[in-house]
Amino acid sequence: MMNFNTIHQAVRNRFVRLTPGQLVIQTTDRCNATCPQCSMRVTRNFKRHSLDPDLVLKTIDTAPSLGIKAISFTGGEPFLLKQHLYDYIERAGRNRIPFIRTGTNGFFFTNSGKPGFSDRIRQIADRLAATPIRNFWISIDSCDPRIHDQMRGFQNMFDGISKALPIFESVGIYPSVNLGINRNVGAALTQEISRDDYANEPAYEKALCLAYGKAFSKFYKTVIDLGFTIANACYPMSIDTDSCGLDPVYQASASDRIVRFTRTEKKAVFSALKQTIPKFRDKIRIFSPRVALHALIKEYNGESDTSYPCQGGINYFFMDAESGHTFPCGYRGQDDFGRFIDLDKSFQPAGYSCRRCDWECFRDPSELAGPVIDLVTAPHRLLKRMFSDPAHLRLWAADLLYYRACDYFDGRTPPDFKKLAPFKTDSL
Repeated sequence: MMNFNTIHQAVRNRFVRLTPGQLVIQTTDRCNATCPQCSMRVTRNFKRHSLDPDLVLKTIDTAPSLGIKAISFTGGEPFLLKQHLYDYIERAGRNRIPFIRTGTNGFFFTNSGKPGFSDRIRQIADRLAATPIRNFWISIDSCDPRIHDQMRGFQNMFDGISKALPIFESVGIYPSVNLGINRNVGAALTQEISRDDYANEPAYEKALCLAYGKAFSKFYKTVIDLGFTIANACYPMSIDTDSCGLDPVYQASASDRIVRFTRTEKKAVFSALKQTIPKFRDKIRIFSPRVALHALIKEYNGESDTSYPCQGGINYFFMDAESGHTFPCGYRGQDDFGRFIDLDKSFQPAGYSCRRCDWECFRDPSELAGPVIDLVTAPHRLLKRMFSDPAHLRLWAADLLYYRACDYFDGRTPPDFKKLAPFKTDSL
């Protein structure tokens, strides 16, 4: 006979599954960039894989029956197989998936000074615009063009992006800039700061927070000047720090120092981002939810259960390019659910308790959905949070209001700066 806790967990998992689902499909692990923060970089020698297109199409057809409302097509570099990519996006649209996303490392923005560049970008923009794509992201690693180009292994990327953005916008696509947080984001501001220069950990943490605050400000100013209207930040991932027994199948991580941060360093970096965001929320639509950063800061300060657990394996899923199998996320390779098309409504989800990584693709939306889930399944927990951490719910409510002003980051809609204006002084 099941005890109360078992029944409660089953009810909780059932409700979590009723919230909008997300599926990340890694269409390929092929890549043509040299990014040191990613183990799929072109300079790494390993056997590359791409998913069977028929399997991807069948997976997309299966997705609605399991509550999937958002599909992201990632890599590797998805645009190395762009014809298949367009087919996938169109298939997702025919299945009435409302949130369809993909992105690029930006390789096709090179050679912007050569004849035919605008025609080449126009062709890509027109083809994307003809699909039901909702969000299209472009990765940028640093506010310094030279450092970004060096990391990616491409040339004159910023010039190409600045010329390309108006072309995309002319056909109704407003790309998002995607920053993978790393030690080069602020150039010298973040490269030159070292623990050895400070007498103790608190002094180092304070200095690091200040340095990254300046770096994030410089980054936002740079991408706004380039013409971006939406921004997101990926939290630093490293396979050998804070792994807690994870077994990654998604190699968008590395052991390189450029993305290796101690707990103290993560707390400082997340604090800097949380403090910087309000300064730019009226100028560019910033997806990064401050409530998630707030929870992570407390988590890395040693406070337990301050964040909501991840919905990976319950409501969010990852499909990897090598096996074509489904996992709770890209970093829990030990939990293999098999092929997504073989799952059905009787599928038993993983437990709602994982906090073992900082993969923002799943952790951020889990944090945003958490209070709603608690309201229905564990109101006592919500009341406890309201009294023990009132800032959490204030930030959560403020984030939702801001998201509405951003049209929920619809990449097919231009920003309405009148609606963003009230958030200029929101600095909680």
